[in-house]
Formats: sequence, structure tokens, C-alpha cells
Amino acid sequence: MSSAGRPVYLKLRDQIAAAIIDGRYREGELLPSVRAFAAEQGANPLTVAKAYQQFQAEGLIEVQRGVGMYVAPGAAEALLRSERESFLGEEWPEIATRILRLRIDPAELLQTVR
Repeated sequence: MSSAGRPVYLKLRDQIAAAIIDGRYREGELLPSVRAFAAEQGANPLTVAKAYQQFQAEGLIEVQRGVGMYVAPGAAEALLRSERESFLGEEWPEIATRILRLRIDPAELLQTVR
């Protein structure tokens, strides 16, 4: 599914997941509040809350009442594993097919990303 057709809360979830994988939000660290993240992204706080709730349901963030939400231990590794599986199982086959169809040399392709 193209990014344009994805629900906003899933796009926000992808941004948060990338930040956790990249180490911008480290395990044990406090995440931005729902309101702060919503303001930063220009999103509705309820939409951000839905993205955060999905992470909580997956055990990737922990909530401490009155304090905030923290990145759970092991979250970065779990996200990396699931994002890789998703990419290799869902996105890569389409990309690989397109590369072959367009007769793009893999060596040439790799030079463009470095």
C-alpha cells in the first residue's frame, strides 16, 4: 500500500518506530507526550494516542500513570525484527520485480544509495 493511502495513525506509528530503531528514542527513555508529538507533527492528539496505544498493546512502550510513556526494554530489537520481516515479506518482492522489469543492474542500484 502506498504511503498516501495509509491511515495517519499508521504513518505516525512508522515515524515513532523509525525513531526507536534509530535510537532517537532509547529504551527506558520517556517518549514525547501525546500532545507534544501531535503538535510537532501537526496531527490530532487522538490520532497520536491511537498510534501510542498500538505500541502499548504490542508491549513496545510502557505507561507510568502521571509520568508518561517509556520505550520498553527490547523494543528496538523487536521493532527492527518485525520491520525487516514486513519489508522482506511485503515490500521487497514488489521492488525486486520492478528492478528486474526495468533491467536495473544491482551494482548500479547499490551505488545510488551510498
